[in-house]
Amino acid sequence: MTQDERLTYLVEAFKADSGKYRHLKTPKDVVGRRQLLRSLMNIRMPGPMSPETIAAQDEYLKARAEEKGIVTLREIPVIKAGISIWQGDITRLQVDAIVNAANSQMLGCFMPMHTCIDNCIHTFAGVQLRAECGWKMKQLRAKYGRDYEQPTAVPMLTEAYNLPAKKVVHIVGPIVENRLTKEHEKALADCYRNTLDLCVENGLRSVAFCCISTGVFHFPNQRAAEIAVSTVTDWMKAHPSAMDRIIFNVFKDEDKEYYEQELY
Repeated sequence: MTQDERLTYLVEAFKADSGKYRHLKTPKDVVGRRQLLRSLMNIRMPGPMSPETIAAQDEYLKARAEEKGIVTLREIPVIKAGISIWQGDITRLQVDAIVNAANSQMLGCFMPMHTCIDNCIHTFAGVQLRAECGWKMKQLRAKYGRDYEQPTAVPMLTEAYNLPAKKVVHIVGPIVENRLTKEHEKALADCYRNTLDLCVENGLRSVAFCCISTGVFHFPNQRAAEIAVSTVTDWMKAHPSAMDRIIFNVFKDEDKEYYEQELY
């Protein structure tokens, strides 16, 4: 199957799987079909799919990863003491783990084509990621009760499936609804410390952090960068040689400037 044939096959397979959208008209252009496929993946609840569809999805997503360009550690300069800044799409990074800014339901973003990192990671990992997250949450609800939601700063580790990374660390950052408090700041620092501790426990020696809690969680970007850098720097001093590389992944120019101010 060519990549275009895989795309057409997957659009029809996900339409049929959705039930509700099985009769939706399929766009003829590649961009339209890609958008429709992503939207159908975004709204799909966790659950099994046919082995044939999963195999086609995996081939399609691996080819898309190659098309976007996989970025290795060798291509990312070290600023100091194993710490780097890299601006771009976190789903391109070939590292031991990337960090996902998750919500407390831990199932990814269900808004079609949303540009948040949660949506991007789940889209390009494939539907297996949401299925694994759903299974882990089911186990936690069996243990803690049906209303269980993942607490702030408690990381969850999953496979990365079709991403170049090996693993994904999902973590819920603090939500700033009104003014920023010391409790928010401590919780954000805990997100970085707890993620690094989890990486060490699982033998993961390189990790790329997104800008946790900024954006829709409303943590001020500059203060978030200050906390991220100071927390990671202190952790590295307390755990020498525990990690080979820690990357601050940024998307906006604004965030890149804030991290550079802290590290240069």
